[in-house]
Parts: sequence; structure tokens; C-alpha cells
Amino acid sequence: MKKVSRYKRETIKWGIPLAVLAAGLLIAAGCSQQAKEKEPVVSVQATAAQRAAISQSVSAEAVVFPLEQATVAPKITATVKKFFVQRGSWVKKGQLLAELENADLSATAEASKGDYDLAEANYAMTVTVGAGLPQQIQKAELDAASARAAFEAQQKIYESRKDLLRQGAIPRRDLEAAEVALAQARSQNEQAQKQLGDLQRLGKEQELKSARGSKESAEGKYHNAAALLSYSLIKSPIDGVVTDRPLYEGDLATANQPILTVMNLSRLIGKAHIPQAEAAQLKVGNPAEITIAGVDEPVKGRVSLVSPALDPGSTTVEVWIEARKPDPALRPGMTVAVSMTAKTTTHAIVVPAGAVFRSEEAGDYVLVAESDGKAHQKKVQVGIRNKDYAQIVSGINAGDPVITTGGYGLPDGTQVKIEAPEKKESAGGEDDEKDKKETADPKGAKKDKKTDETVAKSGKGKE
Repeated sequence: MKKVSRYKRETIKWGIPLAVLAAGLLIAAGCSQQAKEKEPVVSVQATAAQRAAISQSVSAEAVVFPLEQATVAPKITATVKKFFVQRGSWVKKGQLLAELENADLSATAEASKGDYDLAEANYAMTVTVGAGLPQQIQKAELDAASARAAFEAQQKIYESRKDLLRQGAIPRRDLEAAEVALAQARSQNEQAQKQLGDLQRLGKEQELKSARGSKESAEGKYHNAAALLSYSLIKSPIDGVVTDRPLYEGDLATANQPILTVMNLSRLIGKAHIPQAEAAQLKVGNPAEITIAGVDEPVKGRVSLVSPALDPGSTTVEVWIEARKPDPALRPGMTVAVSMTAKTTTHAIVVPAGAVFRSEEAGDYVLVAESDGKAHQKKVQVGIRNKDYAQIVSGINAGDPVITTGGYGLPDGTQVKIEAPEKKESAGGEDDEKDKKETADPKGAKKDKKTDETVAKSGKGKE
């Protein structure tokens, strides 16, 4: 009896834990099988990769400036006598805008004109008649005439004594004395004539130079006075519209201080500062659009300048976008949004930009809903990317169903269920009824699924 009781006790002691362990294993196996049977299905939305044109766009904010602008400032300080334009007046190049007080300048100009006329007349008289020769020239002329007369008289004496010597009436020494006197008279005459010629030539040149200098000096003074007078007449340097006129008639206009601003509003540009990497893709002539707040249609334009140097303050590149036909709503000083098309590729495989994911391990990838009902990661090479779409250079084919919604963080091989995107409610309600019927019709859903599979297969075949 004791042995039996001991056996029972041992059986009870070890049997209960073994039974509990076996029951736990059975429960775990059942749960594992149930988990496999109930693998989660994730609802996603997908769209087929398509072939289309895609553009690389660079967007930024820009400030509007006129291509031509003139800040008009006087060169003299004077009181404003009269304004001929108002703010908003359209003007032409060279048009008189304002006049400053100029009575003193006008009188100075008239006096300078008189002095110039007098100097010009004196110069003309000096050139034509040689008036006003120096006294020394006149004395040289008298000396030259006396020397010439003495030479001629001495020559006659010499000829007379020569004839007398031939007749034997005088001794030879008298002829020799006459010959010496003749030589002296000849030398004096030549010297006097040379001195007169030199004085006449040099004196005439100096007289002309002096007269010319007086004329040019008077002319310079007259032109200076006329220029100062012209500075009192303020004219427009460009065609445009007057955008600023801070002074009134009677106010003192200070030299080199603006009194008018003229802008040419027919050609407006937007100046934007673009990061270096994006600016490297732009070039002059690229199409662009300027978007104005509150205006539905953007203004067409083009890139007219890409600065060759960086802005040292912001380390960005300044880019100008010129509007082709400026909208009246586009005004200088406004802040606008600009979008520039750097390059365009046609017949490219494109997917929504949100369908492209990136990880440190895989790089750029997309999730494709394969025919096995699972999402598979496909590593891709991305080309052009903008805010809406991305170009897929390699990795998938046109027609592949790419997951666009619900794919973020989704593991590779996850069971997925493709759902149709939610449609917006229509005003009439007819579309809503149609959507309900299509959702309720399983045959239609199967037909759509077959159609999607056919498009995907055909896309793969084309590739």
C-alpha cells in the first residue's frame, strides 16, 4: 500500500507540469498558425508609371524692378521755379521736367557770349590785316630801309670811282676805300634785312597765338556759363513714367539730391537670389513664370541674367526674370513668386513625387504592387524631380503599379490591398450615386483589376 501510494505521488508530482507544458506548446502552435492565417493586409493606393514630359523647375521669391530707372538730380543748388510734370505723368527722353531759378546764370551767359564775340573779331582782324604789330618790328623796318639805302648809295660811289680810275682821274687807293665801304654797307644791309624778317615772322606768330588764346579762353568761359544755365533745365534721360516727385515749386533743390524719379514700366524684371546648386542649372533664355498674389494667371517671362559671381553676403546667385508683357498688376517693389524651367525631358517614365522614398541602406526606391498582392521595394535612379512628379531613369517600367499612398515605412513583401482614391463630392450628386454603384458591383471591380493588370503587362512588354 505504501509503494502504490508512493507511485501515485510521483506520478502526480511530474505529470501535472508535463501536462501544463504540453498544453502550452499546443496553444503556442495554434496561435502561430492562427497568426499566419491572419497576416495583416495594408490598404494602399497605386497608380501606373506613365511616359510623359517632365521639367526641372527652380522656384523662388523675387522683388520686381524696372529694367530702366533714372533718379534725376540737379547739378546746381537753386530754387524750383516750375514743375512741368506730376507723379504718374508719362514722359519722353529729353522732355523738360522742371526749371530752376536761373536769372543770374542767364546774365553770366550773356556777358560771356559778348566777350567771346569780341575775342573772335580780334582774332579775325589779326589774321587778315596783321593789325597791332609791335614797335620793334616797325623800328626794324626803318633800320632795314636805311641800311638798304646806304648800301645802294655806296654801290653807286664804288661804280663812279671805278669809272674815274679807268680814266686816270683818281688814284687806286680811292677805289679801294670805296670797295671797303661798299662791303661794310652790304653787310649792314643783309643784317638789317635778316633781323626784320625774323621779327616779322616771330612777331606774326606770337600775335596770332595771343589772339587765338584770347578767343579760346573767351569761348571756354562762354561754354561754361551756357552749361551752368542748362543745368537749371531738368530733362528726362529716358522714356517712362514719373514715380516720385518729393519737392514742390518754391522748394530749394540741392545739388546731387533727387527731385524726380522716372521708371520705364514697359520692361520689368524680378530679381531673385538662388542657391548655387539650383542656379548652376539655369541659363539665359530659360522660360519662366511670375506669379502675383491675387492674380490667377501667371505672367510669362524668361531668364535674362544669371550673375557670374556670388553675392558675398548671402552666397547666392542673383537671377533676373524679365516679363514679356508686364501685367498692369505687376509693379516695381512687389514681392512675387517666380518659377524657372531649367530643362525638360520628353517621353520619360514619371511617377508622383510622393511615391519616391529614400533610406540610407537602399537609397531612392519605390514600392510596386506586384501581381502576388504584395508590395515590393524597387531601387530606382531618379532624374528630374519637381514638386509634383519625379523622373525614373531606371528601376521600373512604364505601366508598373507604383504605390502612392500608404507606402511610407511599409516593409518589403507586405500584403497590400489596392483601394480606389476617394472622389470629391459633386454638386449634383449624380457622380456619388455612380461611385456607389461601381463600388457595390464586384464584377466591375474585377474588370478594373484585369484592365490594370493588362496595362501593367503591356507596359512591361514595351520596355
